[in-house]
Amino acid sequence: MEEMVTPLQYGDPSHVGPIALQARLRTAQAGLVYLGQAPDGRVVSVAVLSSGAALDAAARDRFVTAIREAERQGRTGVLGWGASLVDRMRGRGAPDTPTVLAMHDGPAPWVAVPYVPNAPGAERFLDPVTVSGTLIGQRHGPDFLHYWQGDATPAVPGPPAPPPPAVATRRSVVLASTLLATLVLVLLVAAWLLLFRGEDEQEPARPLPNTQFVPSPPPEPASPVPQRPTPGPSGSGSESPWPMDLDDGRGPI
Repeated sequence: MEEMVTPLQYGDPSHVGPIALQARLRTAQAGLVYLGQAPDGRVVSVAVLSSGAALDAAARDRFVTAIREAERQGRTGVLGWGASLVDRMRGRGAPDTPTVLAMHDGPAPWVAVPYVPNAPGAERFLDPVTVSGTLIGQRHGPDFLHYWQGDATPAVPGPPAPPPPAVATRRSVVLASTLLATLVLVLLVAAWLLLFRGEDEQEPARPLPNTQFVPSPPPEPASPVPQRPTPGPSGSGSESPWPMDLDDGRGPI
């Protein structure tokens, strides 16, 4: 049957491990098959379990077991998962089991095989995941649906764990503690100066202005005005104009 290649859709991973995914090849009941490119440039077919199948421990174990048996068959020729009862009795493996190039068996397992157009690819490892009956050679028994069938969301591996926080050295811790203590001390001193020192100290009084002395001019002596002699009581002019009682009767000087 010819495969229908479709572009990657929303939710499809761009890489699985070192393999870059380029397109969808098909959607199976247990997962999806992608067309990818290996680091060496080889075109590969990649099978990825769906989210529901990856959460089912039994389904995940069947997928991983089929991959490991295919690897063992490729190395030693031991029969793989897809061998029929006749093949097991004759010692031959299933003729359509592809060669496993890379795989991952974690919580979101996947497998990569060489891509050959119109030939069996990685979807062969998705077939054993859906069990419809007792497995004795070929599958027999009544069909039933797993609770995760119909889920077309690929089980994408989770993001890598964040790196551990950097461990500070003893020197850096001591330096940071010293800087922090210094900063706290400066803040306490500044708060004390603002809150308490202003209440204890009073503002100094303003100095008085300097006294300005303006000298007054010296007194100027005035010449006495001479007095005219006055006549005595007898009316004669022979008596001295100076009364005798002045200067103890000594008269004018």
